[in-house]
Amino acid sequence: MIPASFEYHRPTNLEAALATLKEFGDDARVLAGGHSLIPMMKLRMAAVEHLVDLQAIADLKGIAIDGGTVRIGAMTTQHELIAHQGLAQAAPIIREAALQIADPQVRYMGTVGGNVANGDPGNDMPGLMQCLDATYTLAGPDGTREVKARAFYEAAYMTAREDDEILTAIGFEATGGGWAYEKQKRKIGDYATAAAAVILQKDGGVCSGASIAMTNLADTPVWAAEAGEALVGTACEPDAVGRAVEAMLARIEPTEDNRGPVEFKRHVAGVILRRAIERAWSRA
Repeated sequence: MIPASFEYHRPTNLEAALATLKEFGDDARVLAGGHSLIPMMKLRMAAVEHLVDLQAIADLKGIAIDGGTVRIGAMTTQHELIAHQGLAQAAPIIREAALQIADPQVRYMGTVGGNVANGDPGNDMPGLMQCLDATYTLAGPDGTREVKARAFYEAAYMTAREDDEILTAIGFEATGGGWAYEKQKRKIGDYATAAAAVILQKDGGVCSGASIAMTNLADTPVWAAEAGEALVGTACEPDAVGRAVEAMLARIEPTEDNRGPVEFKRHVAGVILRRAIERAWSRA
């Protein structure tokens, strides 16, 4: 199918983009990489009368690293995340995750802002950003505000972003330590059946800090403080890892779909999370 007719806008600065959203209200939608919105328009699942393309806004692109502080523009592509050497040093888990998103063609166009902003529970970056304790910067008619990734997702495709706001950047503090992003999927390019992001801190052979999040196992990404707490003060021995897995399994709420029944997904989640913890610990 082809989309219904719409008017195309390509602003060159953020102010013009916000003005367009304000002018057309509910009839306008923002376009980042287009991999989520365009298919929905083609299937007539989304009716958009005014499409606001952000590709020409240079201020929304780029990666800046200042000491341990990382700031990523929302229109930075997955390919740019993979290729940036400074980011690979500051937050190597991002490169590891981005390499597992879809395929190279998608990664050249798909943006990190689009991946985190639309609230798709199958997207990889939302859970990862919760693991990193990232902060999203949102710009709207009343100025800018910041929202923690861990507070941003409300339900499937529902977030704290207002319709007249644009996500402009993602920021976080590089934590160091060991990391891993593990993902199980049916085929290349598919959403995860289950994916886990893990960052561990190690001090004197003991885990001193842990952050764990999982993807596509509920209506929103799942960051479980209690799963990380199960590892703190341990050497991440099998019993401790088992307690962390059990804590996460108590938080997820998978549903049956073409990726499998609920019990299968819970089993996969446990296997993937255990692998991620073990690999992150080996790197710590």
